[in-house]
Amino acid sequence: MSQTRARGEHPYHVVKCIFGYRKVRYRGIIKNAAQQFTLFSLANLYLVRKQLLYQQI
Repeated sequence: MSQTRARGEHPYHVVKCIFGYRKVRYRGIIKNAAQQFTLFSLANLYLVRKQLLYQQI
C-alpha cells in the first residue's frame, strides 16, 4: 500500500518543493487546471529524466 502511495506522492513533491508551487492564486478554474496539468506533466518528465537521457545515448 505504501509503495502505491509513494508513487502517487512523488509528483506532488516535485511540484511543491522543486518547482516552488506552494500557493495557488485563483485565476479561474480553467486557467488553474491548465497550469496544474502542465506542472504535473513536467513533474512526470522530471522524475523520468535519467531514463530519457540514458535512452538517447
